[in-house]
Order: sequence, then structure tokens, then C-alpha cells
Amino acid sequence: MPVIYHLARDAEWREAERAGRYAGTADDRRDGSLHFSTAEQVAESAARHRRGENGIVLVAADAESLGEALRWEPSRRGALFPHLYGELPLAAVLWAVPLPLGGDGLHRFPPLD
Repeated sequence: MPVIYHLARDAEWREAERAGRYAGTADDRRDGSLHFSTAEQVAESAARHRRGENGIVLVAADAESLGEALRWEPSRRGALFPHLYGELPLAAVLWAVPLPLGGDGLHRFPPLD
């Protein structure tokens, strides 16, 4: 099962858990899709877009369960990144964990598949 990762803000993720679905960050809603990364891409995404930001939750999702709403599109340096056009159903979430912030402003990631 391919796993993709999203960087959620804690308050938005807690609201999603209450609501049973996740509509993404303000940036996702503005762009029209939820931004995901692969295991190889997510640390760089965090460094570029969430550096120094406390309260980030790493959300792991089963890519196959998202069906045609998930599209792989070129982004940084032409690499394909997963984008979800629609809300993330919590049934597709494998796990979600807080990402601690190191003294260098970079997040500390658990081992990823």
C-alpha cells in the first residue's frame, strides 16, 4: 500500500477528528487541493513550508484508498507530488503524530515507509 504524507496544523487536525473529515489547511483550500508528499519528499516540504512552526501533525494516508480524487502532478524540479482534490476521509488515514521541532527549526520525523 503506497503511503502519502500531509503536514497538518494541530488545531485543524483536531477539528478534523471531531468532524470525521479533513478539508486541509487554508493554503490547500486556496489552491483547490490538499498537498501531500511521499516519504522521500516530506522532510523537504516541511523545511520549505513549515520551518520553525510548532504544532504540526504528520498525517499518513493510504494513497490507493483515495481513488481518482488523488492526482500525481509535477511540482518542485518536475517531481510528481500527490494532490487530493476533495476532503481527506479519516478512513484513509493510517496514523497521525505530532512532529517535534528541533532547535534548528526543522521537524524531527519518525521512520517512514
